[in-house]
Amino acid sequence: MADETTSPEVEAETDEQAYQLDRRAISAILYALDVEDREQLVELLEPLHAADIADLLEQINPFDRRRLILLYDREFDGEILSELDEVIREEVISILNPDVLADAVREMDSDDVVDLLEDLEETQHDAILGALEDSDRVAVQRSLTYPEYSAGRLMQTEVVMAPEHWSVGEAIDYLRSQENLPEQFYHVILVDPRMHPVGNVTLGKIMASRRETPLRELTESMFQVIPVTQYEGEVAYAFNQYHLISAPVVDEEGRLIGMITIDDAMAVLDEEHEEDILRLAGVGEESSLSDRVLETTRQRLPWLAVNLVTAVLASLVIAQFEAAIASLVALAVLMPIVASMGGNAGTQSLTVAVRALATKDLTGANVWRVLRREVLVGLINGLIFALVMGLVGLLWFGSLHLGYVIAAAMVINLVVAGLAGTGIPVVLQRIGVDPALASGAFVTTVTDIVGFLAFLGLAAMVLL
Repeated sequence: MADETTSPEVEAETDEQAYQLDRRAISAILYALDVEDREQLVELLEPLHAADIADLLEQINPFDRRRLILLYDREFDGEILSELDEVIREEVISILNPDVLADAVREMDSDDVVDLLEDLEETQHDAILGALEDSDRVAVQRSLTYPEYSAGRLMQTEVVMAPEHWSVGEAIDYLRSQENLPEQFYHVILVDPRMHPVGNVTLGKIMASRRETPLRELTESMFQVIPVTQYEGEVAYAFNQYHLISAPVVDEEGRLIGMITIDDAMAVLDEEHEEDILRLAGVGEESSLSDRVLETTRQRLPWLAVNLVTAVLASLVIAQFEAAIASLVALAVLMPIVASMGGNAGTQSLTVAVRALATKDLTGANVWRVLRREVLVGLINGLIFALVMGLVGLLWFGSLHLGYVIAAAMVINLVVAGLAGTGIPVVLQRIGVDPALASGAFVTTVTDIVGFLAFLGLAAMVLL
């Protein structure tokens, strides 16, 4: 009898494909486009989440994307727009029928409309604002007056609030009488007579309590108020740090003007992480698979230029030891190993440090302890690999002294790599430079120069 259990390999493959669009479904959708079968297209897209439809639009080529948008027509909704990558979103908006675009925009929450408008040209900007009702247009325009990347741009103006003296029964009656409640909300925000938020009450507590229970007795112990001008990265940190679901946003006088929910905060946190990774890799903080060739080239060119400068500096160090390299070819063979090991060790420390700075885990209170740890890690790893490379020098080139030299250089460079990988991001942050943006180039320069200088300098003194 065949074994019906699933092998680990099959399980792993299944996990990797989880939540991906089925290739057969994509083929069926593209076929519906080829034969211009709108009914079949709608039927195929109807079960898909808006995020999946957005992924589909991002993955297919521009020709098929245009055909899909035009054939899908009035089924296209605002949720799909809000899920699209910024680069693709602008293209999609330019293709959409103006009436379809207007209907889609009216379905969106105010924070999603603001996010949409931030990346559009002036003509598209006016068209979308014109599609909104007067009250919604005023709310969106007010949000756009706040600084970019602030809580004011992130918040939604649709808020569910109640006076602090109300009871559970009064709150329930009020909620049932309202026709325009947000589709999703988690808290009722309690406010005082001056519209200052004083507490959050979860819907679960309201539904589980007796009608006569005062709402103020049900407020959550953790209540965080977000200033409207606060940087969105700080907002996301607060949500993650204090496990918030939603939080009220207040103006300069402390009055309630909006609300931020966890989905928007986590989207910011995801963007912050993505930007850090892209900056560390030197490919531009807004790079995506949807970028065109010229745009991708423009983003990467400056960082390759910086890398060229650092490589030239390292080459200048090597040039000082031309005579030593010419007389002992083994130096040319082994010196890339020292620099490479230092670069990798520095990148390891750098990645940990940049992430710790972003999450506020690396602070002035523990920076010296972390620096000491990284230096000790570099020392221990350096000693281990020094032993390995010392044996390589002895067995490969038959020179005990060469083994000593490369072993010593390995220890020096890995210790410096640990120090530079942690210290440089900290220093850059202190002087107001984004450590994710500039640390990589500095750390690479330091480890290359120190690695070559230590190895070639020791070799010149000991071997020649």
